[in-house]
Amino acid sequence: MHLSSLSNLSCRATVSSRLEPSLSYVVPLFIVLIVSLSVHEAAHAWMADRLGDPTARQLGRLTLNPLSHIDWIGTVLFPLVAIYSGLPLIGWAKPVPVNWNNLRSPRRDFAVVALAGPVSNVLLALGAVVVLLGLVFAARNGTDFLPMVSLSLVERFIYLNVFLAVFNMLPVPPLDGGNVLAGFVPESMARLIDSVRPFGILILYALMFMGVLNTISRPVYSAVDSLLTGALRLMS
Repeated sequence: MHLSSLSNLSCRATVSSRLEPSLSYVVPLFIVLIVSLSVHEAAHAWMADRLGDPTARQLGRLTLNPLSHIDWIGTVLFPLVAIYSGLPLIGWAKPVPVNWNNLRSPRRDFAVVALAGPVSNVLLALGAVVVLLGLVFAARNGTDFLPMVSLSLVERFIYLNVFLAVFNMLPVPPLDGGNVLAGFVPESMARLIDSVRPFGILILYALMFMGVLNTISRPVYSAVDSLLTGALRLMS
């Protein structure tokens, strides 16, 4: 889907722990978010096109250009407010339109289209791990091209994309996880899931303010920490 939790987007520390974030912190984090959401939405558009629905392509959404995916409130204003204030806000990009009538197997294919977004974030994170290891290797072999800045940005990219993938797979519509689940359960249960859709945002806000999403984020960041630590240890 197109939603992202902004209650905890920093690497190994919450945004709220920085009372006065500097531009050197805010700008890279914001760029990482924009790129990650744009790839996420483009993945939805690409998969829909592959499965027979050209709607997103015809509307110019089959692109990595952020301007095609940005929602100025959800992608720009809310994330900046969250980054500066530490408030548990939700950010979003423009949803990719999908015409069920063009899909070969509407329920199943719509679930696959939904799954494409989180999968793209996982692939971005894995690619960034390779880049991170390359930067570490270069730094250890005397190739010093702003390694501290580069390492910090790539690390942030990894954490954010893993969290986006996990967050979007929560089984709450309109998140991708809700759409994926609805595509593979019996039709009666799918209708029940869909009936929750109008209240999905309220449910997510409730989960945030109750601290449930931060509880989810901690093991995610811990797992990524373990992955990176193990990969770096193999290089030493």
